[in-house]
Amino acid sequence: MSIEKATTSAQTAVGSAHSKLILIGEHAVVHGEPAISLPFPLVEAKAMTAYAPGSIQIDSTFYQGPLATIPDSLYGLKACIEDTLEHLELPQRDLVIRLESTIPPGKGLGSSASVAVAIVRSLFTYAGEDCRMQEILRLADVSEKHAHGAPSGIDTMTITSGLPIWYQKDETMELIEPQGDFHFIVADSGRMADTRQAVESVTERLKSAPRRIQTKLEHLGDMTRRARTALESASKHMLGQLLDEAQGELEALGVSDSGLNRLIDYARQEGALGAKLTGGGNGGCVIALAQNEMHSRQLSEKLRQFGAQAVWAFSLKKQPD
Repeated sequence: MSIEKATTSAQTAVGSAHSKLILIGEHAVVHGEPAISLPFPLVEAKAMTAYAPGSIQIDSTFYQGPLATIPDSLYGLKACIEDTLEHLELPQRDLVIRLESTIPPGKGLGSSASVAVAIVRSLFTYAGEDCRMQEILRLADVSEKHAHGAPSGIDTMTITSGLPIWYQKDETMELIEPQGDFHFIVADSGRMADTRQAVESVTERLKSAPRRIQTKLEHLGDMTRRARTALESASKHMLGQLLDEAQGELEALGVSDSGLNRLIDYARQEGALGAKLTGGGNGGCVIALAQNEMHSRQLSEKLRQFGAQAVWAFSLKKQPD
């Protein structure tokens, strides 16, 4: 998986970033438990920065116009651009930033974080500066805080990685090296998810029923630890079972819904080893673990026929020695 993409020409500096998805541990990770996230290279965001006299202009499918009048819903990108320019000691003018993305927004695939990382890389390239990992994470998280309130930080870390990420708040990020081939399918329910609302709803549940909800969050943390063992021991059936168990806890936390459950149940009926929502929930996408590469192709087509808005098949494979 290629993760560092930055090119420049006399006119334009380009930065790009792939997407991500959560394998297991979403929501619990916000409250101190671990999570595992996967780089998702099939969709990406791209930012192209060029000189243009006058105020900073944004050119994208979701907004066209001056940075100064960007909608409140995109204020995080504005803050990210301004902070990055300040860090680079560049004037906050005379630029046009063009944004392209094949990542569907609001689907738990890290769209906002990917766009932010792409912007940061593009601006660093425009300035002729090398961009260190910690700088990317800090500046991109400016956008994430506006988008999601209290993000775990896992999105930007995974988007800048080529391997699965083991993440736990206030702990050192670790890379996971799968010891077998794991074939996944991601299916889009066609409905937007609101990560901020979902995170806040779990937090409110934790306040109102601390013992019961804390137990569920800890159970998700335990399943995440076992899922890491499954990846590192090539135990596909164990991983599938853990995905199913995690979905049960996410349903109990109130972050799944009938549309997601319908896709998950269908994937299981068609032979998936396990399936669950991925991301904030209540809309967005599901992830299913196929039996093998052939089954992955078959299950992808069946999910399309079943009504998923979009379906992507990808695999994690053991790294060559």
